[in-house]
Amino acid sequence: MVDLGIIGAGIMGERLARAALEHATESVRVVGIWDPSAEAMARIGAELPAIPQLASAEAVIAAAECVYVASPPASHLEHGANALAAGKALFCEKPLAVDMTAGAAFMAQAAGARAAVNFPFASSFAVARLREWMPAIGTPQKLDIELAFATWPRGWQSDAAGWLDRPAQGGFTREVGSHFLFLSRRLLGPLVLHESAAEFPEAGHSERAIRATFSAGSLQARLTGGVGITEKDDHNLWTLTGDKGAIRLRDWSVAERLVDGAWQPDPDALPNPKMRPLVLKRQLAGVAAMTGGGTHDLATLAEAFEVQGIVEAILAR
Repeated sequence: MVDLGIIGAGIMGERLARAALEHATESVRVVGIWDPSAEAMARIGAELPAIPQLASAEAVIAAAECVYVASPPASHLEHGANALAAGKALFCEKPLAVDMTAGAAFMAQAAGARAAVNFPFASSFAVARLREWMPAIGTPQKLDIELAFATWPRGWQSDAAGWLDRPAQGGFTREVGSHFLFLSRRLLGPLVLHESAAEFPEAGHSERAIRATFSAGSLQARLTGGVGITEKDDHNLWTLTGDKGAIRLRDWSVAERLVDGAWQPDPDALPNPKMRPLVLKRQLAGVAAMTGGGTHDLATLAEAFEVQGIVEAILAR
């Protein structure tokens, strides 16, 4: 049992805290949460009154064995560095960094530390199924990633629009695209960006469309994304095609394979709202193992920083 402290009482902080309380009591115990917003603290207190509310980020770090940093991206490195300096393990929300120079300095300082980044595909049941199916598609030929949103931010993120729809920290490429780049890195190999473009039609706001070609290992891949191109809040496809077949991940949690020209879902698949807490339970088991110095499948700092390098390069173009 690991004592977990949480910095950030927004959507992600609440989700992980709820998973800890309701699904992962054998792995972690939440010993405190802090957010600079009184409104956020009031909301989390009403939703999850069992979690102690602490007075500062420093108090969270002092109380915890492992610190989960779920604050806005620009503060990740500061809180993460403070946690590691105090000898605590670190579980950081993505992106690890939006400033790549500062991120590189942090990486050097964090070498050998007990640290990981929250990419839930590392613990995904659907991704495990894709791994099982991969040999049946033969030699991989291409990878396509498609991201589509009705609006940005998504409806359930409207309270975070102050940073989530700004180019400095936000945008769907960082918030969503990074997950699928991590998945590509984890299943296929190192990422290399070849060409890309991002569209920022609204001054002061995050991107509204992207396109990129990149390599994942030896495989050529394409990433496209846009806002206002679907009626769904959030629609995504990660499709791997081989010389003997194809498999894909749809809408975060549904593994599918192409059978006689039609996509057939894994019979055990669940929609993401139902699958998410089960995946977070696995993530928290990984957090406990990582904190104890054991083996785990969580995203490493190196993987996360590589992914972020691709993301920031896409947005810079």
